Amino acid sequence: MSDSRTRRSLLSLAWPIFVEQALHLTVGMVDTFMVSHISDNAVAALGTANQIIAMSIILFGFVGIGTSVVVTHHLGARDREGADHIAVTAIGVNTWLGLALSLLVYACAEPLLRLMQLNDSLLAYAVPFLTLMGGTLFLEAMNLAISSVLRAHGHTRDPMLVTIGQNLVNLAGNVVLLFGLFGFPRMGVVGVALSTVVSRLLACLALWLILEYRTRLRLTARDFFNLSRERLARILHIGLPAAGEQISWYLAFMVVTAFTARMGGQALATQSYTMQLVMIVVLASVAIGLATEIMVGHLVGAGRFDDAYRQALRSLRTGFGVALVVVAGVAFAAPWLLALFTDDPVIIATGALLMRIGLVLEPGRVFNLVVINALRATGDARYPVMIGAVSMWSVLAFGSWLLGSHFGFGLPGVWVAMTLDEWLRGLLMYRRWKQRKWLKYAERTREKVIAAGEGEA
Repeated sequence: MSDSRTRRSLLSLAWPIFVEQALHLTVGMVDTFMVSHISDNAVAALGTANQIIAMSIILFGFVGIGTSVVVTHHLGARDREGADHIAVTAIGVNTWLGLALSLLVYACAEPLLRLMQLNDSLLAYAVPFLTLMGGTLFLEAMNLAISSVLRAHGHTRDPMLVTIGQNLVNLAGNVVLLFGLFGFPRMGVVGVALSTVVSRLLACLALWLILEYRTRLRLTARDFFNLSRERLARILHIGLPAAGEQISWYLAFMVVTAFTARMGGQALATQSYTMQLVMIVVLASVAIGLATEIMVGHLVGAGRFDDAYRQALRSLRTGFGVALVVVAGVAFAAPWLLALFTDDPVIIATGALLMRIGLVLEPGRVFNLVVINALRATGDARYPVMIGAVSMWSVLAFGSWLLGSHFGFGLPGVWVAMTLDEWLRGLLMYRRWKQRKWLKYAERTREKVIAAGEGEA
């Protein structure tokens, strides 16, 4: 396979993933933009509440990540029956996990937000929002599992199209319920949450239909109770370390958010607005990383380890190019983009400075989002979480306190710590890949796929 053909294949998988993920982000950005018409305090409250939602989605994602990787291994080995068995197990497990977390967040919304250092004025906005969003998290759990199965089969455009429809429904609901149009009451923040929940429900129904159409896979009620421990163990072997890494990052970032909250409401609002912008850049690398995971997973399942090695390096070069172009554009336009959300000159100036720091931060993040996905696709899933935990807490969390609070550099100090964390972890991941220490895991993974296929037969 030539470099140009491989690159086209990579980008053909990546661009729908980017659009899909960007549209998921747009849901949050639209919500933030709409709520900014209420007050900056409402934005700060929703930004904090959404961190709890995001961490819950990461917990669902560990099944999705493991599912995508293991399904690609079976498909690469031409074992369609094994791939379907993994998919059924994943969707069933994620549904139960989603129901459990929905009940937890619904019942404990206020205590969780108080742990995030929100004061009473912010809680008035955040509690009803989190209660409604948290109580329906199980829908997101099913969506993530089904989307992972579709992507593993190479159907990256279908989740993208569903997300487009979800965004349109969410936008229309926000306009109607936030501003009280067509005789509906003005519901404020609760209206924003309600429209998001409705759009999430419709997306879930659409994904179920697409799953059956694309893969001919149909689950029965019995499948949700008759779950295979062996298949779940293989999913969790990949998914749990991946979840550990992501949860560690979000917990560290929640600590960073608590430090930011102590700097004042203005600093917290600045962080919320700027993170909305920086996520546009991050998603470009996320898309390249997920496409790389799909391709490397298929190659590992087929036993083509040298091709997998070269593919990850090609993806890394592509990721660097894409990230630099996108971050440069966002950094240049940052003052105008931030002005869409707020007219506070301090927030705009500080946010623009943070995006210029992002010119250094984002290339370091590419290493993590591309190479870690490649490592995970080979079965080498534990190394990233071990290195990540050390760096996130010693460099990101402690460094943010040291530079941002102790030495008084504020948010720029926090972002310098973020940059150092991403580069340290990224370079260590790159060294791991170049040294091919993942090869023994890839060989074991290939053996397990063959053994599982023989067992099913």
